[in-house]
Amino acid sequence: MSSLYLREDLESTGVGDSVTLRGPEAKHAVAVSRLRVGETTSIGNGRGLIATGPVVRSEPGELEIRVESVVVHPENRPGLVLVQALAKGDRDELAIQAATELGVDRIVPWGAERSISRWQGDKAVKGRARWQLIVREASKQSIRARVPEVAEVVDTRGLTAIVAGRTVLVLEPSAALALSELDPSALLAEELVLVVGPEGGISPAERERLEAAGAIEVRIGSGVLRTSTAGPAAIAALNVLLGRW
Repeated sequence: MSSLYLREDLESTGVGDSVTLRGPEAKHAVAVSRLRVGETTSIGNGRGLIATGPVVRSEPGELEIRVESVVVHPENRPGLVLVQALAKGDRDELAIQAATELGVDRIVPWGAERSISRWQGDKAVKGRARWQLIVREASKQSIRARVPEVAEVVDTRGLTAIVAGRTVLVLEPSAALALSELDPSALLAEELVLVVGPEGGISPAERERLEAAGAIEVRIGSGVLRTSTAGPAAIAALNVLLGRW
């Protein structure tokens, strides 16, 4: 499978059917990727279905394939949820891009106490839309069947509500427990939530609130990772612990 394009309204298809791509996705496939008749590509709906087959028509603004195979990928269990603190510059965007490529299933933007960036009003709407675009493009690049959901931004009170009753790991460089020391059987929940703080770290008050809600603090290695790399590094380790890699 050399490339993936998304058509979110694609509900179902079968071998021998034709699937047509129109609009910006088709324009990118034809004008940028230069897909031509006879080349094989895939079209998915971002919710698990991927149809693959040769291109039978390649015109400006429209691409059509003849379906040779259809795969419906189930949701991951446990689902991996990344709670990513807002960060300055593009560090939080780098984090969610890499996390998507590595297999995260849902992303929650978090306005932590020490977050320099703030999403309020229109900025919250635009910020979420920006993250959704990044996640969508990263899913296509990595040929992922399911595009992760980007939730609305939460504050620490909202985060503790998410944490309650779930298996939650908080990345903390000073934690006594290493992520690699976790018993894999303890990770087999419906959802596994990973919390990453901003550049200045998670405040003591936030750490206390998260611990009171049942979260477990874990560290990665012996150093201190940037907020842009901590989440992806932890997701990679969890993929190994869960037997996905």
